[in-house]
Amino acid sequence: MQYIPEELDYAYDALEPFIDQKTMEVHHDKHYVGYVDKLNLALEKYEDLQNKSIEDLLKNLNNLPEEIRTAVRNSGGGALNHAMFWKLLKKDSTVSGEIAQAIDEKFGSFEEFKKQFTDASVKLFGSGWCWLVVSSGQLEIVTTANQDNPISLGQIPILGLDIWEHAYYLKYQNRRPEYIEAFFNVINWEQVNEYYNKSK
Repeated sequence: MQYIPEELDYAYDALEPFIDQKTMEVHHDKHYVGYVDKLNLALEKYEDLQNKSIEDLLKNLNNLPEEIRTAVRNSGGGALNHAMFWKLLKKDSTVSGEIAQAIDEKFGSFEEFKKQFTDASVKLFGSGWCWLVVSSGQLEIVTTANQDNPISLGQIPILGLDIWEHAYYLKYQNRRPEYIEAFFNVINWEQVNEYYNKSK
């Protein structure tokens, strides 16, 4: 079985002016599709692994054959991270529901959560992701390098921000803080709430 790239549920320009059409086209059609293609290539000789979900592969990296472990970690992580990221993007969505309450309880206020998430995202060195995860039943902000996914560490990601330059450089160049601020205008909080409820 080959993994198939997921299509966007919205037009490439649906997130304008916060994330531009050209970035979405290149990000989805080139970078994301490339990760899926490379994952399929890595698993070409391993039919037993092709039937597993990408989540299962990443949760059990140490059980994979050593010759493909790094490729699955990088390309499988890139495929899973982006498939989740696309679903987390939507304009005019307001934080509400159980996740809103959980954020207030953990961070004191939404503004404090935004401050801490932004701070972690700005300070991440090089390429990677910033996540809101459920870890041992508690919300936590974590960062991962490259295309690593928190599920490899036993955590459940419910919100993720791509901080690779390909996610923002066409519009924001080296102004990462502006990109992070823009991201908060296109978070699909209904989807975050769904991920949060599933995590329980």
